[in-house]
Formats: sequence, C-alpha cells, structure tokens
Amino acid sequence: MRPALAVPAGLVTAGLATLGYASLVERVHWTLRRFTVPVLPPGQRPLTVLHLSDLHMTAAQTSKRDWVAALDALDPDLVVNTGDNLAGHDTVPIVLAAQEPLLDRPGLFCLASNDYFAPRPKNPLKYFRTNHKRVHGDELPWRDLRDGMTARGWADVTNGTATVEVDGRTVAVRGVDDPHLGRDDYDAVAGPTDPDADLRLGLVHSPEPRVLDRFAADGHDLVLSGHTHGGQLRVPFYGALVTNCGISRDKARWLHRWSGDTWLHVSAGLGTSPYAPYRFCCPPEATLLTLVARDTPVGSPQTVG
Repeated sequence: MRPALAVPAGLVTAGLATLGYASLVERVHWTLRRFTVPVLPPGQRPLTVLHLSDLHMTAAQTSKRDWVAALDALDPDLVVNTGDNLAGHDTVPIVLAAQEPLLDRPGLFCLASNDYFAPRPKNPLKYFRTNHKRVHGDELPWRDLRDGMTARGWADVTNGTATVEVDGRTVAVRGVDDPHLGRDDYDAVAGPTDPDADLRLGLVHSPEPRVLDRFAADGHDLVLSGHTHGGQLRVPFYGALVTNCGISRDKARWLHRWSGDTWLHVSAGLGTSPYAPYRFCCPPEATLLTLVARDTPVGSPQTVG
C-alpha cells in the first residue's frame, strides 16, 4: 500500500491565507477605477459617465449598498448599469437603494442573466470549458427592478434604443439583451448610428465579439459591458484565467480599442456569485469614465480606493 503524499504545512498555510484574503478582504475592497476615453467631437468639453455592473447584490451587503450610493458625490453626467444586479429574490429594494441618489441623474441600463434568474451552485471548473451547459435558478423579480429604474427616468435599452440629452449633448444609445443567454437581438436595433449625435453609445452585458463587431460596424464610439468580473481570479503577470464568454483574456477588464474608432470598456464589476464569494488580484469596482475630444491623448488608468 502506497503511503499518502504529504502536503507541506507551509503550502497549506499559504493556500488558506490566500483563500481568506480573497473571500474576506479583497471581495469587499470597493474600488473606483478612472479612465479617459477620446470619443467626443473635437473641441467639446469633457463628459463623465459612471459605469456600474455586476452588483450581484444580496440583502446583507449593506457596505456595498452604501459605497455605491456615495458615488453620487462624483457628480457624474450620466450613469450606466450593464446588468447582473440581483443575487436573490429579496434584493430589488437594496439595489434600488444603492442607486437611489444616482437615479435622479440621466441613466441607462440593460438587463442580464442574473437579473432574470437566481444563481445556483456550480462546479467552477466548468468555466474552463468553452461550451459548458448554462445552469440557472428560479426566475427573479426582474420586472420590479426594471420598473423601479424606468420610473425614475432611466432608459431601458435591453434590445432597444434611446436618445438622451446629457449636459447639453445628444447621446444616441443602443443596447441588446444578454448574449450569455442567447437573448440578444441586434437585428432589432441595427443600422448606421446617428451622425449628428455627440456620442454614439452601445450597451451589452456579456462582451461577445460577434455583438461587439456589429456595434463597431454601425459606428458606435464606445461600448460598455461587464459579465467577466475581470476574470475574478487573476494570476500576477498572467491575468485572467477565464472570461466566461468569447472575449480574449487580455480584454477581460478595463478600456480597450475594439475596432476602428470604437472603444470598449469591460467593467470588472462589483460582486460575485454568493456561491463563489472570492476575488483575487481583481477587486470589485465601479468606473468613472471621462469622455474627452478625440484628439486628446489617453492617459494611464488611475485607481482610487
């Protein structure tokens, strides 16, 4: 009978310490990310956009609720929410409470899988398979969430369009439902963008290249998305292990030029599934995007804790 292999005590200790840090410390280290995006017509003054995504809110997450509400102090010109807000049947009120002061501002949103369906326990190794089976829980009260935001004036662009006036500028917006569920219908909103708009903005939860390519082909200046959690677990000097969609690992979070003149921002998001409550080298975050004229150089990202 072979003796069992002994695991060094130091390795066990390091593993437990990493797990504890990822689940107890970094997972609640709410972080503000800042980027400058050159997408406005020459000569225009800056426009600020607060991008929220993947709150995955539970009723007990009062620190997240309070932190999100405090983002109103940034005085953003526009607020955009790219979905996956709910992690339970009782969390619509806390999501709306988190956004309460922001709901008085111009806002846009699209819905996603964890607005429609409750999370369920999953084998995390399945995310390393490209075409793993989707597993969803019971239906969530997504209509209450949608109605709570639209009642305050935010535009729902889930497979839809909107035109909003923001600080004297015209923003033409298109959005699709979640490609992760196969509910996206870009054909319903397809066509060249408004050439007279000051900003042509696209919204989609999961940054699937087939959808991003269509936004770019139709002339969108900027597309906002989430879904990836930035990888959620990142390895130093390597990056995200998985993206849970078709986008490459190097674009799993933050700002990138996608195609031609179209920029893409993928939010690393503010939450996790309650069945996978950890983050490593990828803190939960919201992003303040400062949109500037196209001839303005883009600086390095800044992080504000």
